Amino acid sequence: MEVDQLIKKVEPDIRRLKDMNEVVYDEEWLKTADPELPIYYMYRGVDEKADLRYDITILPALMLGQEFTKTLGHYHKNVGEIYIVLKGEAFCLMQKREKGEEGKISDAYFIKGEKGDVIIIPPRYAHFTINYSLKDLKMANWSFKNCPFDYEPVRRKKGACYYYTKSGWIKNKNYEVIPPLREEKPLKSIPDNLDFLK
Repeated sequence: MEVDQLIKKVEPDIRRLKDMNEVVYDEEWLKTADPELPIYYMYRGVDEKADLRYDITILPALMLGQEFTKTLGHYHKNVGEIYIVLKGEAFCLMQKREKGEEGKISDAYFIKGEKGDVIIIPPRYAHFTINYSLKDLKMANWSFKNCPFDYEPVRRKKGACYYYTKSGWIKNKNYEVIPPLREEKPLKSIPDNLDFLK
């Protein structure tokens, strides 16, 4: 079934600027921006397979002042996710914190994805999708139906450990330890073994 047909099945959850104030890099822009501005649309549960859920997220072409538009981002405890780029181009930024140390990141990397690319989100990593292309981005994901989302550590640290801006990657000074950022490659197909999603 086509994406446009799938998303007609459910009402989207809309993430607005007011929901993301804490994580926006450009604080000067934020002062005059419309708090009701829709940042992205989440169509949850448009399909399912056994105990897995299929969602679609749309990030319109948009700038948050100096920063490229992004998702709020969240951690998963012991489960992973799979993302598939349906349209557009994305950076998926992943970060892992040291155990018991919210402000100390032990690993940080990003994956550049284009249409058809598959991106694996490992368990215990926070992840953030960034639309860097100034064209609409459509992403799909498979996740465990009862997958818990933890947004609060990201909010407390005012976003990911790196922001992606017109000047490139910029470290978030609210973290005490940030490792160098490296690039990893996407997969070209979904793995056969999906046990890490549970």
